[in-house]
This record gives sequence, structure tokens and C-alpha cells, in this order.
Amino acid sequence: MLNNHDMLSEDPIFTPEQVLENRGRVAIFIDGSNLFYAALQLGIEIDYTKLLCRLTGGSRLFRAFFYTGVDRTNEKQQGFLLWMRRNGYRVIAKDLVQLPDGSKKANLDVEIAVDMIALVDFYDTAILVSGDGDLAYAVDAASYRGARIEVVSLRSMTSDSLINVSDRYIDLEQIKGEVKKLPRPGSSYTYRPLSVPEEEEIKTQQPS
Repeated sequence: MLNNHDMLSEDPIFTPEQVLENRGRVAIFIDGSNLFYAALQLGIEIDYTKLLCRLTGGSRLFRAFFYTGVDRTNEKQQGFLLWMRRNGYRVIAKDLVQLPDGSKKANLDVEIAVDMIALVDFYDTAILVSGDGDLAYAVDAASYRGARIEVVSLRSMTSDSLINVSDRYIDLEQIKGEVKKLPRPGSSYTYRPLSVPEEEEIKTQQPS
């Protein structure tokens, strides 16, 4: 008969790699503004083709959602969003609202939360790219409905409450080398919240 020590010393039934391979259908929910500021902190530009491949990781992709505030008159931003729609992303856009301090913002937490819950029967694993603690309740609710939850974000910008209700947390800093854009010639589109000064602009180039 095995004692507790022997049981603990045995190899696990499933390796971490095997667990990750059993993700089933994957749904990706990206908070565009949150990801932008995380990339800004890391000093990188996100390659959204690489990001989609890294997050999907060979699993069956149900759908990848990208949530962002928009200025309908910003041609560069519209060009970027058009590229996203044609390259694997379902874009959920919301018009920016001007705040009393003059900045513009569009909060899409409700849209993300509603979609996570409404679509829970269509995916097995949800990958949330955001560190916003306001989403913790929705994440917990999806988990109770049987979904596996992975959270991807920069640790310094991630709420502990969100990590606590997830099944797996990935620090964006650990995978930045896999999702960052490499300098290349070609046309570029710009994605940035309009409240960010011009000198902090991050250019998102269209992959050739």
C-alpha cells in the first residue's frame, strides 16, 4: 500500500503540456485598451497575427474578439480595425465618450462580460487578455458554467481578484518575445486610445 509520501513523489498523471493540449474549443476576449497600455509598459508593439497564434496554441479556435473604443473620423484606426476583421478577429467597437477632463474613453467591460457568459456553451476555454478586476465576477460565472479560464496580462496591471478566479495566469512579460512586432517595411495602421499623447503612439504595421 502506498503511503502519502510515495503518492506525492510519483509523477503526475498529466503533465502541464498534456493539460494545455486538452483545452477544447478556445474563445479569446481581448480588451484592446488594456493590452495597449500593457504593451506600452513593456516597450513593445503587438503583432496581432503572432498574438492570435500564441493564444490559440494549436487548439480549435471558436472566435477571437477584440474590444475597443473608436473614433469614426480616425482613418488610421479604421484601417487597423478593418485589417483586424480580415485577419481572424471579430471587432466589437464602441464610440468614445469625452470625459469632463477632456480625455476620451470607452468602457467595454459590460460587452466583454456579456459575451463571455452568453457564449459559454460554445467554448471550453476562455482566454481573457485583460487585467481589469471588474471582469472577475463574469470570469467566475463562466467558470461555474464549466469553462476553463486563462488570463493573459501584465502582472503589474492585473487585479489579484482576476487571477484568483482563473485556472491559469500568464504574465504578458513572459511571452512578449513571442508576440512582439519586429521592424519591417510596409504600410502601417495606428491603434491607440485617443487619450494617449502623440509621442506615445504605438504603430501597428500590416503584416506582409
